[in-house]
Amino acid sequence: MIDSPTTNDILSGVSLKYRTYLIFGAPGSGKGTQGRTLGSIPRFFHCACGDVFRSIDTRTSLGRAFVEYSSKGQLVPDELTVELWKVRIQHCVEAHEFKPDIDFLVLDGIPRNVHQSKLLEPFIEVRKVLHLSCPDRSKLVARLKKRAIKDNRFDDANEEVIRKRLETYEHESKPLLAYYGQDMTVPIDATEPPVIVLNTILTAITKDRRNAGEFSEQSA
Repeated sequence: MIDSPTTNDILSGVSLKYRTYLIFGAPGSGKGTQGRTLGSIPRFFHCACGDVFRSIDTRTSLGRAFVEYSSKGQLVPDELTVELWKVRIQHCVEAHEFKPDIDFLVLDGIPRNVHQSKLLEPFIEVRKVLHLSCPDRSKLVARLKKRAIKDNRFDDANEEVIRKRLETYEHESKPLLAYYGQDMTVPIDATEPPVIVLNTILTAITKDRRNAGEFSEQSA
């Protein structure tokens, strides 16, 4: 069984990696929904990129640096994003929300590109990339429009804005699939009903844990 970090290890600065599953997909593919659902299951802790940014203490130097970029509508640099992620995870460990000795970490929205992935490598052991695939971009556009109206984010309902987000995903984020490779990636049909998508995800995780020799009635 692969060693995983305990709270004492982390607080004492010992570098052990979090066992991690990445929920990956284009905007509108449902990765947030699946990540939150998986995080509600015992022994899984979900952390989304949005959670990282929402939890920022703007009184700190990192928080002020984030505000400097976000207030101008600029993309937060990869190094700063990863530093903010580290602070968020550390807080969750100290608060006993995330117990890395027994929990699996579920990430969505981070890493968003290959550079972020390389920055995160000292901290996470990516077990599988659960790729929510939806080649039909018209379905993603429809989903994002519907979500924007539901959440009263009418600017996000603009089709031009949505298309731009999807283009950014294609150029910046999608290369992560090639970076991790086919053996690490589990393709999942994101157009299926959410319960079927979740079942496929759980089946893939169960298979991965069995192959690692760590899945048993005691550890489930």
